[in-house]
Amino acid sequence: MPKPQSVDPEVSRAKFDREIGRFRPYADVYRAQGCFLIEATFPRAFFIFASPKLKPRVVSAASEVDFTDYDLRPPSVVFVDPFTRDPIARKDLYLKMLRRPPLPGTPPEMIGALIQQNAVPLTDFIQANSPEDEPFLCMAGVREYHDNPAHSGDPWLLHRGSGEGCLAFILDKIIKYGIVPIEQLQIQLQPTIVGMVVSPQAIQE
Repeated sequence: MPKPQSVDPEVSRAKFDREIGRFRPYADVYRAQGCFLIEATFPRAFFIFASPKLKPRVVSAASEVDFTDYDLRPPSVVFVDPFTRDPIARKDLYLKMLRRPPLPGTPPEMIGALIQQNAVPLTDFIQANSPEDEPFLCMAGVREYHDNPAHSGDPWLLHRGSGEGCLAFILDKIIKYGIVPIEQLQIQLQPTIVGMVVSPQAIQE
């Protein structure tokens, strides 16, 4: 259901057009990083993301960025099915946006080893109340973050005008923390017994 628009629609539309207009000259740069603008019709822009490192090519995620009431309110970012554009559950979104704390002076190879040993705490920008619930981008500048009661002490107006919440900010964060780290697909095979093999030579007359 479309969200109600309380700000003058022409004001939000002009700012939406400005954000899309800033994106288009760099569309090739974004595409090389795995970010594709599929459709932009006020108030929503539809993007798909794919890791340039993966072969075969796989759609890693899709999202709609909704600029209703922008920028009195920050944009909404909803992860959706790339074919139907319906919101999806967290269990159906394989993308993670992991962030580690700074480790000054630590060699990159040691950082990787520490992460593999679970010795470095990681946070995921993509959160959900349960695997069955819709995931949301838990990041300042995103509507779902500021609407969450847990972040009532960090209102949008403290960030408005800082660059957080603009389209480039949101896309760059999804690319940096979600798409760039992806290097390969993780495949889990679960053998299932479907019967017993009979040797033709062992069949009796």
